[in-house]
Amino acid sequence: MAEVIIVRDQNEAGSIAASLIVGHLESKPDAVLGLATGSTPLSTYAALASAVRDQGLDVSQVRGFALDEYLGVPPGHPQSYRSVITSEVVVPLGLTPSLVKTPRGTGPEVEQAGDEYEHAILAAGGIDVQILGIGTNGHIAFNEPGSSLGSTTRIKALAAQTRADNARFFDSVSHVPTHCITQGLGTIQRARHLILLAFGPAKAPAVAAALEGPVSASVPGSIVQLHPRATVIVDEEAASLLEHVEYHRLARAGVGALR
Repeated sequence: MAEVIIVRDQNEAGSIAASLIVGHLESKPDAVLGLATGSTPLSTYAALASAVRDQGLDVSQVRGFALDEYLGVPPGHPQSYRSVITSEVVVPLGLTPSLVKTPRGTGPEVEQAGDEYEHAILAAGGIDVQILGIGTNGHIAFNEPGSSLGSTTRIKALAAQTRADNARFFDSVSHVPTHCITQGLGTIQRARHLILLAFGPAKAPAVAAALEGPVSASVPGSIVQLHPRATVIVDEEAASLLEHVEYHRLARAGVGALR
């Protein structure tokens, strides 16, 4: 069972997630971070930037790999994940830009970009801590329902629900790309520590299915049940459909008492 931490709000979630990540950075100055985009991890990045500044952490050697990128969107486009990662992670944290990678979604022979990315992750020694969100349909990264549990980085079509959810970042849903390149579920499973965040009532069904339903390609987020070190941080609303919610509170209280 994944470790489930139920929090008051996104700020508390961000503080907890950031403290976990700081632990990795303190023990390994060139740690490899797996970076998610979207609104869910913003409080984590804000708390992490504050921790780096307040604790004087040297992050110049830290490496990063984004989960995904839109296909056909140039890196300089404001909604490319290259641009988003730069503005929301690289600059606030003071990371070295050349050490932070995103999948290549443009250029010649783009169908080979997945294998290129897999080789780059392996060459870096693998991802130490992977930050994740979960979609309302249970997707993680851009692994839509039906994705192979053993999949690696590859080109995928985006589900209609995912495009609708991401329309807020574009002028309209018609401007949201139809395809992406994404780390696979197998790739994500190789990370040494998963931190999955979810907030709000719209995420409650996906959270319950991922944590307490069967492990299934129909709910890609359910792979957290198979991971040896998965931390799930959710607010009260996102946790509202969990059957074992009181057990998670008890387990968390017990950990706190031992500190």
